[in-house]
Amino acid sequence: QRAPLHPLDQFRAFQAMRDKGMGEEEIAAAFFVAVAVVKQRLRLASVSPVLHDAYVEEQLTLDQLMAFTVNPDRERQEQVWEAIRQGYNRQPYEIRRMLTEGAVRASDKRAQFVGVDAYVEAGGEVLNDLFQSDDGGWLQDASLLDMLVAEKLRETADTVAAEGFKWVETFVDLPYAHLYGLRRLTGDQPELKPEQEAARDALLAEQERIEAEFAAAEEFSDEADARMGEIETALEELDGRPEVFEPAEVAIAGAFVSIGPDGRVRIDRGYVRREDEPPVVETELAPETEEARAQ
Repeated sequence: QRAPLHPLDQFRAFQAMRDKGMGEEEIAAAFFVAVAVVKQRLRLASVSPVLHDAYVEEQLTLDQLMAFTVNPDRERQEQVWEAIRQGYNRQPYEIRRMLTEGAVRASDKRAQFVGVDAYVEAGGEVLNDLFQSDDGGWLQDASLLDMLVAEKLRETADTVAAEGFKWVETFVDLPYAHLYGLRRLTGDQPELKPEQEAARDALLAEQERIEAEFAAAEEFSDEADARMGEIETALEELDGRPEVFEPAEVAIAGAFVSIGPDGRVRIDRGYVRREDEPPVVETELAPETEEARAQ
């Protein structure tokens, strides 16, 4: 029997085969390991040689070394290593926290609102951790993300303003007491169109069918769970259609556009500021007659 390779030796062997043009599947087959192991070991190529040496000298554990792969910036890796090498807290989670400081989690509602694909298409970089679940990783360029968020909020605000509202304000998070001093208009929710009614009935029927199919199971399959989420979102859009207000009221009212906790746009329409309230017209009362005063 052969003793297993040291992880760093394994990485170097994998890297040599990769340099010869072999794919990850071929390397995995040659060493009788899982493809995931090959991907993880090759990820160690992003770690500074200074940290490789520290690992060989047993100043770092393998888990700690792997934690450094979350950020490919070797200069930053060495800075973090210098910061923690004399300290007591050298846990992998602390290393990851320091290396992703200032980045935005992909699970953040701003990232969900814009979409990670749109962020990457705009030139943004995503840091991922191959060694543990990272909920989609970290978006490295927070300023780019904020710019994309502002642009998408403004596009939505322009669409809402086209409905005739006097003003539209945009926020990532609605400020505390943002409705103070505002009057809420009362409107009517429009009836569903025939095609919308048919679509709603079809969604409800599909929802019932999926629930019945998995009634005896402990949980939905991944595909069914994803589809149930899509159905719920579609039903919310149909049932949450905006109220319709009188045109004269819309002309003096405004709306707030923000991001909900789930990363979807939130639009609150129909609020009137005090200074936009129509003037109260006082009607002159007719003088009382002698007969009325007598009564």
